[in-house]
Amino acid sequence: MEPTDGDVVRRVLAGEHELYRILVDRYRLAYGRYVVAVMGDADAAADAMQEAFIHAYDGLASCRAPDRFGVWFYRILQNQCRSGHRGETGRRAAVDIADADPPARDRTDSAVEERELGERLNAALARLTPEQREAFVMKHVDGRSYEEMAGLVGVGVDALKMRVHRARDVLSRLLEDVR
Repeated sequence: MEPTDGDVVRRVLAGEHELYRILVDRYRLAYGRYVVAVMGDADAAADAMQEAFIHAYDGLASCRAPDRFGVWFYRILQNQCRSGHRGETGRRAAVDIADADPPARDRTDSAVEERELGERLNAALARLTPEQREAFVMKHVDGRSYEEMAGLVGVGVDALKMRVHRARDVLSRLLEDVR
């Protein structure tokens, strides 16, 4: 049986530093797609994830609710992703959600068509506001409930529903000719 987040945090703080790897493995997988989609490319996402884990480790003693490490870490990761976008001139790299998935399938015609559609979707996602993209990815890529999203982001359910709705509207307009 795997230890809870709270158990791991308490043991790491007690000196079993190598156990931090459990949290790294657990949350790297849990938030991987989110980071790739928000950051815009896999390399930037990997850097943001690594920096967030370092910040979390360095500040682990300040985690007031060790059993809610995932929420606490998500906020650190969210801030890391946002700080990674500071200074941009409004241009974003295409978001390649496929980079967060297992290796690709055979290169059949349908796979090529799927890839082209994915590229169009990635370009459309890049045109959303950061808040809309974050909400859309959490809802439709990660499959999170609005309640879970609210707990992670610290924004009300109604506001998140509106962000997702607006993101869908923008994406629908941008991808109209695909249908």
